[in-house]
Amino acid sequence: MGNTELQTPDFDDLPPVEGMPQGCAWGVFDKDGKTDVLGTLNLLTPDIVRAAAREVKEGVSISLNWPLNSIKVPFPGRAPPVHTHQSLHDAGTSPGADGWDDVLEFNTQCSSQWDSLCHFAHQPSRRSYNGAQCTADALSAAAAAATTAENALPTLDHWHARGGLVGRGVLIDYKGYAEEKGIQWSPFSGRRIRVAELEEVARHQGVEFKRGDVLIVRTGYTEAMEGKSMEEQLQQLMAGSLSGVEGTVEAAKWVWDNHFAAVAGDSAAFEAVGPDPDSPEKAWDLAKDLVLHQYFLGLFGLSIGEMWDLKALAAHCKQSGRYSFMLTSAPLHVPALIGSPPNALAIF
Repeated sequence: MGNTELQTPDFDDLPPVEGMPQGCAWGVFDKDGKTDVLGTLNLLTPDIVRAAAREVKEGVSISLNWPLNSIKVPFPGRAPPVHTHQSLHDAGTSPGADGWDDVLEFNTQCSSQWDSLCHFAHQPSRRSYNGAQCTADALSAAAAAATTAENALPTLDHWHARGGLVGRGVLIDYKGYAEEKGIQWSPFSGRRIRVAELEEVARHQGVEFKRGDVLIVRTGYTEAMEGKSMEEQLQQLMAGSLSGVEGTVEAAKWVWDNHFAAVAGDSAAFEAVGPDPDSPEKAWDLAKDLVLHQYFLGLFGLSIGEMWDLKALAAHCKQSGRYSFMLTSAPLHVPALIGSPPNALAIF
């Protein structure tokens, strides 16, 4: 089969979209008159997937999924998960039988997750990827559609029509790099990781980015929260802000121009949010801090993974000297799904 690599314009060359800022990729992935709902997942062509499969050399797989109940202090309006067991006998499913079912209720933002392209809009326009209006009525209609194909909103259920996500993952272990270089670091300081630092860590690790990569950044957030009581977690969160990639147009441009298929990290937001230690007068303002959410989800069509469990992955990468791997992910198959556990595996 010939080369199926999908070519896309660089950030500065993206065609202008009326009323939207430079860097709006609406229409770039449209095909045969159909409005695209997958965004940068389209970069995962058969050639890219075959190349990713060549990363598998050791026969080692690592789960990147944090326990669903790890966060004891969910964000306001997001209830913690509730897990109960139901006896088949008591439920009347199989009277007299010895067996059990699970009943699980949770907000999809409570632990490891993918954000769909409807999760956070471009705030000035209130539009999501490709101009979609993800209103309550539109989401209800999409959820009631007979098939996913009839759902016009860019939600996660569309991933299943293309076989989920399979590609090459690349870990940028900023926490490990900071420890090695003696750089003061905390996932709760609000420290902004600059583009130049991401590139320096990549060089240090011997990583060369390729089209269609999934960029994964480790800050140490999930490790710092792991095993803590509600009071201990709250104390850490109240101490400051969340560190992460700088929320700037420059960072958005860098991600687009590297042609990543998606990004993920172990923090509660891929970009840093809250007061910046370099600008201590800055107050919390999520709508303004989440610059990358607006560019990635709303303008690029690039999904964001958050609160992934990266500790074991980082340890294996360091031990093996390899920071790239085959990555697979299959979100829940639910109509009009806004977020989902990633069910992600790194395979070496």
